Amino acid sequence: MDRRDFLKTATIAAGAAATGPWSVPALRAEEATPESNGMIYRTLGNTGVRVSALGLGGYHIGRSQISEDDSIKLMRAAIDRGINFLDNCWDYNDGVSEVRMGKALRGGYRDRAFLMTKIDGRTKEAATQQIDESLKRLQVDRVDLMQLHEVIRLEDPDRAFAEGGAIEALQEAKQSGKIRFIGFTGHKDPYVHLRMLETAKRNGFHFDTVQMPVNVMDAHFRSFTHDVLPVLHREGIAPLGMKAFGDHFILDSNTVKPIECLHYCLNLPVAVQITGIDSMQILDQAFEATRTFKPMTEQQVASLLERTRAAAQVGKFELYKTTNHFDGTAHNPQLLG
Repeated sequence: MDRRDFLKTATIAAGAAATGPWSVPALRAEEATPESNGMIYRTLGNTGVRVSALGLGGYHIGRSQISEDDSIKLMRAAIDRGINFLDNCWDYNDGVSEVRMGKALRGGYRDRAFLMTKIDGRTKEAATQQIDESLKRLQVDRVDLMQLHEVIRLEDPDRAFAEGGAIEALQEAKQSGKIRFIGFTGHKDPYVHLRMLETAKRNGFHFDTVQMPVNVMDAHFRSFTHDVLPVLHREGIAPLGMKAFGDHFILDSNTVKPIECLHYCLNLPVAVQITGIDSMQILDQAFEATRTFKPMTEQQVASLLERTRAAAQVGKFELYKTTNHFDGTAHNPQLLG
């Protein structure tokens, strides 16, 4: 079976026609309406947990360009203003991102946040070690969501579900109370995501979340929105969006403005759109996006996508799909175990 046939078969087998983003349920009124604090809240798949429609990305808050004190102030300001979904990863900035987030969550902030982090290990041994290191850095006994990071290779599903693989470590961590929910992430190709979902189903395993690129250019090229999002809704798995701006590259195309990018993502039925926030100005921009959001008409979506079509055709501005620029585990394969 070739790639095209697999994508079509996998999507239809999950109970949704492969017709793109509009084959998933429309947003309900409560999923599109900002509350008094300016933030929108949505339900995280079948978990029943309510989370902010925009999540604070963990990579940016650990970069050297922002001091630790400013990073902590920024995370606390985000929570105070209504963002409750916090993203992180064991390998972000060599652990600095998790350490800073752990400090920010002191003083009662942990109870107000839905805390997610990720691990790279593909073996049970490596995954277990990374889970424990993340908990120590974050200064918590449990995280709300742990995801297997960078599922970007065709063999990743096989390694994760093999005997002695990472899924065993995640299941044991859940059973022991170290994590509440389990998901996976990836940014390379929807084919790999569908293989991961198919492999999970074959092994009787259900993911709670799946994280993937969702943006104005993804719709045109190797589209997670078209090929994966309908499957997740059919299976009751919470979609987590990322790369609204593709780092800065999508904005570099000069086809869209930041608020337009965020409005497009919010218009899709994703539980959370995770976005990098490294300054108060960018935090203000995130809240401006939710405060001013109104469900887009099909004509408005079509117009926006037509504007980005030519630039998006070959993935020139989605480097996470076409290069290894964003592939941390490619640059550091030892992280996989």
